[in-house]
Amino acid sequence: MRGAWRTVAAAGLLTVLIGCESAYYRGMERLGIHKRDILVDRVEEVQEAQQEGQEQFRSALEQFRALVSVDAGELDETYKKLDAEYRDSVAAADRIRERINKVESVAEALFDEWESELGQYQSSALRADSAARLRETREHYKRLMAAMRRAEARLDPVLKPLHDQVLYLKHNLNARAIGALRGELASIDGDVDALVKAMEQSIAEADRFIQQMNK
Repeated sequence: MRGAWRTVAAAGLLTVLIGCESAYYRGMERLGIHKRDILVDRVEEVQEAQQEGQEQFRSALEQFRALVSVDAGELDETYKKLDAEYRDSVAAADRIRERINKVESVAEALFDEWESELGQYQSSALRADSAARLRETREHYKRLMAAMRRAEARLDPVLKPLHDQVLYLKHNLNARAIGALRGELASIDGDVDALVKAMEQSIAEADRFIQQMNK
């Protein structure tokens, strides 16, 4: 019974959220800002979040490097800085995920609207041209979303080990513990590098998508 109520509650919340989004789009359209414009803006917001995320994860990596090479007398202060970097990295990851989801939300609304409006054309030539444009835009969007989701999938492989290390150091802040973590540096370094490269690919794909939308 509880499971059924949770399902109903989740469905109700989803309906409310969809209703809020629809009302937002209608309001923006009254201002002359259409779903197409909102989609481009949100793609740019993902780019911005990923660029900021790259810098944040590099900063966290540098702080981890500093921790595993610091003198014993500076362990506590350096640990606090690493903990702060980890928290900032989690916040950066949350922003990236949230903005990718917003891109997906408006894209689905745009494509649904575009598809439904094809039937309103009187001109078969214009209908065919719009349908072809829709297919092309969807293909570009699929490549964009795939790149964004690949970058998103690289977040946890960095955050989870970093969390483990911060948590471990919280109760084992001594030279012996630092020595044990030195062997993790290469792995963290590789994961951050893979994340940064995936974000670069996503940012580049976003540039191509925006150019296609602005043609």
